[in-house]
Amino acid sequence: MTSSPVPQAGKASHGIIGKFLRLASAQTVRDLLHLAFFVYLARVNQSNYGEFQLAFNTAMIVLFLAEFGLNQPLVSSLSKKYGRKGDVLMQYTLIKGVILAAGWLGVTVFAMQQRYTGGLTNLVQVITAGVGLEALSSTFFVACRVQGRQDQEARIRVVGALAGYGWALGSLFLGLPPHFIALFRLIDNGIGLIGGVWVALNRADIQGLSIKGKALARTWHTAKGGLVFVFMGFFSILYNKANFFFLQKSAGPFAVAQYSATWEVVDAIPVLVTGLLMKSILFPLFVGLWRRDKEEFHRLKDNAVKWLFGVSIPVMFVLFVESDRIIGFIYGKHYVQAMWLQRILVFEVLFSFIHNLAAYLMMSQHRQNTLFWIYAAGLALNLILCFTLIPGPSPYTLLDSSRALLGAALAIVVTKGAVAFSTTLFCQRHMDLIQWRALAPVVKATLIGAALYFGIRLTGLSFAGMRELAEAAALVPFAVLGTRWWKEMKAQTRTV
Repeated sequence: MTSSPVPQAGKASHGIIGKFLRLASAQTVRDLLHLAFFVYLARVNQSNYGEFQLAFNTAMIVLFLAEFGLNQPLVSSLSKKYGRKGDVLMQYTLIKGVILAAGWLGVTVFAMQQRYTGGLTNLVQVITAGVGLEALSSTFFVACRVQGRQDQEARIRVVGALAGYGWALGSLFLGLPPHFIALFRLIDNGIGLIGGVWVALNRADIQGLSIKGKALARTWHTAKGGLVFVFMGFFSILYNKANFFFLQKSAGPFAVAQYSATWEVVDAIPVLVTGLLMKSILFPLFVGLWRRDKEEFHRLKDNAVKWLFGVSIPVMFVLFVESDRIIGFIYGKHYVQAMWLQRILVFEVLFSFIHNLAAYLMMSQHRQNTLFWIYAAGLALNLILCFTLIPGPSPYTLLDSSRALLGAALAIVVTKGAVAFSTTLFCQRHMDLIQWRALAPVVKATLIGAALYFGIRLTGLSFAGMRELAEAAALVPFAVLGTRWWKEMKAQTRTV
């Protein structure tokens, strides 16, 4: 008797494309509104823009302490067939709530220790509270993801984003004080929390929410088991954000604004891929497949590798060659330093892609202790680089500001490169992460694209559209390769 083709087709695709597109659509709405708000703010007041970016990057440390640190083991807990899932959700919510409260107090103390102005301190407090709510809402969205209900999460995120950023843009237009404008994240994530609880109770496999008796007693054991993830999250976000604090102290909010302008552009793609594709879709699949289907685990891993390399190279190329136009169009002529900074920061795209895949693969196989030490070493390296490369505070000139910006960019790129190399090397040794048959087409497309680009540029011809022609020619091999992969994937889904 032959097996039914329907489950097999589902096995080949896992609904990844549909789930990703739903979450990506919601994230795109949020990202476009986020971009619109920050671009508007950057053009209205560069100093306020720098302070908002500093506040957001401070708040992200608190968010990662709770969300990145605990959502990974939560996926494993909810994937088990036994146990009360409502109790599990409440355990993690309680732990996150305690961490967020402690983090908010820590941020307040830090702001005072850094001698921020009263207005900046208040802004940091409001933004941290609003961003922190996302950690609580994500607990219930994880339950939906495990059940494959990313569509419900997407709808709630869109509603929250429209309400929150509607407040932000409206209050900015009306000229309200920064701490009133900052309430938009409380609105956005407040709606997400309420909606996430409702969906988890009505659409996911949750019988009810409770935390009493044995469940309350297990909370401490859950917290101890998740400590390694908490510290991993702390180390990861801190080495990603430390250069902002060094930059603020060295050159002030205007330098932070220049750096933030290009970081928002460069980091957007890795955040989308990591947050939606890897964390919300691939990681739950990796956890389940590693337990029950090793062959399918490796097939999915190989496909992820080739797509991540195939996407990262053209993205880096466009960000590099079009840095002047991208920054100039989005932020305006006053962000000249951000234009050359972007050409350094583009390497972060490839490093982030391959590292995050390796990290999630390691966590799916319970290698988080090894990952912990890699992140700890990454943080130590980053702090050394920030101390070394970013000059101390002084009555800075434009040259001093440029040195601080260059140091901040080099610190994060070198750190991410070192961390990516370490996690990739580990996965290469233990699960043969990168295979030549998957990487060879990308290398071939890169070489052909480079030959076309430099061949056209070296002709010496000069006419309108010459630059665009060379850049388009360089992307043609990747367009052909992507089309071929897409057709192969669709054919496999239909026939397997």
